[in-house]
Amino acid sequence: MNTEQAIQRWNRYAERYTANYDEQGDIHRVVLLNPTIFSLLGEVDGNHLLDAGCGEGYLSRLLVKKGARVTAVDFSQKMLDIAMERTSQQEAIQFLHGNCENLSFLADEQFDGIVSNMVLQDLEDYQAALCEMFRLLKPNCTFIFSILHPCFVTPNSGWMRHEQLDQQYWKVQRYFYEGEYHQLDADPPIVLYHRTLTSYVQAIRQVGFTIETIVEPKPSQDMLKKYPQFAEDLHCADFIVFKLKK
Repeated sequence: MNTEQAIQRWNRYAERYTANYDEQGDIHRVVLLNPTIFSLLGEVDGNHLLDAGCGEGYLSRLLVKKGARVTAVDFSQKMLDIAMERTSQQEAIQFLHGNCENLSFLADEQFDGIVSNMVLQDLEDYQAALCEMFRLLKPNCTFIFSILHPCFVTPNSGWMRHEQLDQQYWKVQRYFYEGEYHQLDADPPIVLYHRTLTSYVQAIRQVGFTIETIVEPKPSQDMLKKYPQFAEDLHCADFIVFKLKK
């Protein structure tokens, strides 16, 4: 599946994918991703931020509430339509249609920070997207992105349960395979691109970024009290979040 086919799929299923989103996104974003991203972002009041791959726009709206001015791009026009429907005119967000692999319509070094939440794994040419983020970011500013953890979420990975022993294990297979695969437990199956952690780190360094921080989010005790089902996320990391500096 190439990028154009991926865009068509996101357009077709955008409403289904975002049906359970509230103002904080879905439950995995609430418990794991949002606390990590905002802790890494720090103070954003007055900053011009890019939400690269904004989807239905929940993160853009949260950033605006914290005082940021936000430009939000997504390659799915249907996602952007949903985002604009869910965003009030008073919220300072500029929604633009564009693929993060090529955002040539945006000027160099115009953003005080960039966030890309669960996007790079959906892109066929993630190196090109990293180059674009570097180009668009002002010097000495940061790019934060989250992806599925490539060491654990691999093609054919998943829970293995042994009911008699009351034990469960996370199965990892085909880690060194790099390329397209389908997340089969989703309906419809989501098309993702798997790369090794080495490939991500090498691409980051080749572009010119410095890695400041890497976080593997886990549920806090407060979140576990509210969402006890996330105790299984203490076995292995679902996500990894990078904070890069230009």
